[in-house]
Amino acid sequence: MGLAEIFAVGLFALAITSLMAGFPVAFTLSGAALFMAGLGWISGVFDISLLGAIPSRIFGNAMWNETLIAVPLFIFMGLMLEKSKVAEELLDAMGMLFGHLRGGLGISVFVVGALLAASTGIVGAAVVTMGLMSLPTMLKRGYDPRLAAGAVCAAGTLGQIIPPSIVLIILGEQISNAYIGAQSLRGNWSPEPVSVGDLFAGALLPGLLLVGLYMLYQVFMAIFKPGSSPAIECDDVAFAHGSLAGTVIRSLLPPVILIIAVLGSILMGIATPTEAASVGAVGAILLAALRGGGRMAFWIYGAGASIPLLLLLANIFDLRSGLGDGARTGLIFVLPLTVLLIAGLGLGLWRLFQSGILRQVCQSTMEMTAMVFVILIGATIFSLVFRGLGGEGLVYRLLSDLPGGRFGALLAVMAVIFVLGFFLDFVEITFIVVPVVAPVLLLMDVSPIWLGIMIALNLQTSFLTPPFGFALFYLRGVAPPEVTTGIIYRGVIPFVCLQLAALGLLAAFPALATWLPQYLTGANY
Repeated sequence: MGLAEIFAVGLFALAITSLMAGFPVAFTLSGAALFMAGLGWISGVFDISLLGAIPSRIFGNAMWNETLIAVPLFIFMGLMLEKSKVAEELLDAMGMLFGHLRGGLGISVFVVGALLAASTGIVGAAVVTMGLMSLPTMLKRGYDPRLAAGAVCAAGTLGQIIPPSIVLIILGEQISNAYIGAQSLRGNWSPEPVSVGDLFAGALLPGLLLVGLYMLYQVFMAIFKPGSSPAIECDDVAFAHGSLAGTVIRSLLPPVILIIAVLGSILMGIATPTEAASVGAVGAILLAALRGGGRMAFWIYGAGASIPLLLLLANIFDLRSGLGDGARTGLIFVLPLTVLLIAGLGLGLWRLFQSGILRQVCQSTMEMTAMVFVILIGATIFSLVFRGLGGEGLVYRLLSDLPGGRFGALLAVMAVIFVLGFFLDFVEITFIVVPVVAPVLLLMDVSPIWLGIMIALNLQTSFLTPPFGFALFYLRGVAPPEVTTGIIYRGVIPFVCLQLAALGLLAAFPALATWLPQYLTGANY
């Protein structure tokens, strides 16, 4: 190992150590990279002119990347839905629907977690909301505190694997860049890029598989440890707004419509992830504004109904100017629907502004978006210096020399990501580890979609693994005093094992991740 490669290993170790010591992620990545670049330049093993590529890489990878516009839009959508109390209504309705069954409350938590994941994708919001709403109810009904805490944490993290997911958007960019780089090394200078939509389609079946494993575990506990998951007596179930059917429909319909509008439009190729994210953001505004009822409700309902109609018309008519009778005919239908949408959206925004919700959501969206993009800039500098020190070649030789070939290399990478998940956040792992190992694995004829979903499913465990699992911290902040940190830690262990089982099934059957993208888009990776 030469001096440059020693510096590359030192750069990686310095970044990991600094992050574990609590330094800010973005400044750690860029600071460690610039520090090691300076040492390498002084030692004569690093070409300092490589740093001149930083501005072009930042603008090319982040500033001019249209796909990344979906990040703030999906964050806005999730935060707005949190304020609209969609989760609370869903939990109430699912509790009434399944509560009379032994283990029914636990099943309802997983159903709500899956629906929230497909409509928001914000882990913190999901865990906190369900921790406030369902955890006290489960404890009051006699559920084992460990099972209840583990179920809430596990259900809240489903937003990381079930699309639309911020993790999949960020990971999709890293995988796509790595795939293009790997193909160029093979002499293919015009490869078909891996789209975020492909990763969304690939993650759907593994995400549903994970939900199914969670439910099977709850059923297993209800059968073999009945005291851990008692049923709710019928007299204890209160019906809101009349009949049970009416309550369930009213609670399920808004998020299901939003899921179809956002996720369905992506999977069917009607809209790009960015366009679908904008639809989701508008839909979230309308749902939050409807909470107040009143005279504005007609316009807001009309605006909501106009969204799918506009999407449909955009695919029927070519609405570009100067294209003859077809465009004019389409405009006859589009213009009134657009006016209705703008009017309803404007009234909804005014109502949310008056209530103070809009300001809170916009401020939180700005903070989270700034965090993601500053980390992206730091990661760009980190990967540039790491490659300049010869780190990529070192990683390739290391993984290629492992016993077991491609399987051994993949197993080693998955093990490293799993261990790092005990100490680091998914964003940190995505921006540090993935750019280093993904190009090497993709050179070994690994499917980029399968690799991306494997990494995403592995990263999901970082929210549940002690001592720094974020879902554990979120729940600890809102859990009753009798639910101690030890109870939460012990409660998530079975669900971490279930996630590893799902990862094993995905490794054994790659078609779980590759079949749906191939069926929908014809992608052949």
